[in-house]
Amino acid sequence: MIKKLIQRVFNSGKKQSKQASLKSDGLTTSNAQRIASKVHRIDKKLLSHGALKTTGGLQKAGFEAFVVGGAVRDLLLKRRPKDFDIATNATPEQVNRIFRRSRIIGRRFRLVHVIFGEETIEVSTFRGSHLNEENESRSKIADSGRILRDNVFGNQEEDALRRDFTANALYYDPSTEEVLDFHQGVADIQAGVLRMIGDPVTRYREDPVRMLRAVRLSAKLGLAIDKATEDPIPKLADLLHDVPPSRLFDEMLKLFLSGHAIESAVALRKHGLHHGLLPLLDVVLEQPIGAKFVNLALKNTDTRVNEGKPVSPGFLFATLLWHEVLVAWQKYEKQGNRPMPALHMAMTEVADMQAEKLAIHKRYSATMKEIWGLQPRFEMRAGKRPFGLLEHPRYRAAYDFLLLRCQSGEISAELGDWWTAFASADGEKRVDLLKPETTQKPRRRRSRRKLKSAHSAS
Repeated sequence: MIKKLIQRVFNSGKKQSKQASLKSDGLTTSNAQRIASKVHRIDKKLLSHGALKTTGGLQKAGFEAFVVGGAVRDLLLKRRPKDFDIATNATPEQVNRIFRRSRIIGRRFRLVHVIFGEETIEVSTFRGSHLNEENESRSKIADSGRILRDNVFGNQEEDALRRDFTANALYYDPSTEEVLDFHQGVADIQAGVLRMIGDPVTRYREDPVRMLRAVRLSAKLGLAIDKATEDPIPKLADLLHDVPPSRLFDEMLKLFLSGHAIESAVALRKHGLHHGLLPLLDVVLEQPIGAKFVNLALKNTDTRVNEGKPVSPGFLFATLLWHEVLVAWQKYEKQGNRPMPALHMAMTEVADMQAEKLAIHKRYSATMKEIWGLQPRFEMRAGKRPFGLLEHPRYRAAYDFLLLRCQSGEISAELGDWWTAFASADGEKRVDLLKPETTQKPRRRRSRRKLKSAHSAS
């Protein structure tokens, strides 16, 4: 009994010593400006339950833990962050052991997702320099300069240097309510400037997605991109061709679901970043009818996001690609294909073309195809077909899509008005709204066997 007690005390002291060592090695704040709560005025109530529990749990275990990046930036701007990232000097394995509901993810960057109900908190270990020779085995860089793998850990000052923009290199400690600012990020936010940390060309080569991020944050936050940060973007736009399609898709979702999709689309074109992302978006925006349709769709998306309403990525991408589907549909019909087979051939062609550059998730591409495939059925307003369409699981999304087509001038507004009236009418009024059958049902042919039997009988 006594032996076990001595062993437990010894292990506890050893653990505390190790944690203290990690704490001193993992935090270097000599170059950081410490900003007190009475100066930055962050409202701690805007932090989520998961963010507070994660930082608290790590600090209780003897580690450093900070809310970091975009969440701190948004808190300074008096916005409620949509998600929270945590930076710590604990390794992914140590974080995983502290939180029962957590998992280590990622190959390129190893992170930990900590789960609190429906909330997921992303925890990263302080990053070190991937350029040191001693770290070569844990990092991999392509000839273009893009970082392919990077699991090099370091201290907090090194971590701040590795972040993209000064506005994102901010660390907030909920326990002390201090903000640590290593690169004058608070001053840049106050000045309305988005500035890259380090040499912009080198940083864009390390991760070309940073160019998209610069455009998105500028549009979302109303920050002007610093000239040195902005100038290289059009020249380096081709680097995006080397980015995995799945990463491009995730970044495009953030961009178009930011609540500032219209400004983002304009900024994409301004900086030459629309080519190759949605490969045909630049063509779509140059078509008179197509441009109006896309702008209406983006405006509709912005309105829903800003009102806190759900938005379907499948619906959004269906609108962005619709006019390419129309062009391909007409092409296949001219080749002699019947309308519906021609439409399905067009949908497959456009979806396959997108898959080469943008990995649209299957659940979204399935929604896109269903919305597109239902459009011809809105033309059928006689008999039982309208009733069947109302019962379709994708009816509402397809109907909203139809209204956008009407508003853009692609098709007559009368069709949208009819479906609005039909959907809202009761049973008898719906029957009255039905259009008369325009064609007679073809007579069923009697089989030769029946005809032969009839002749034999006579």
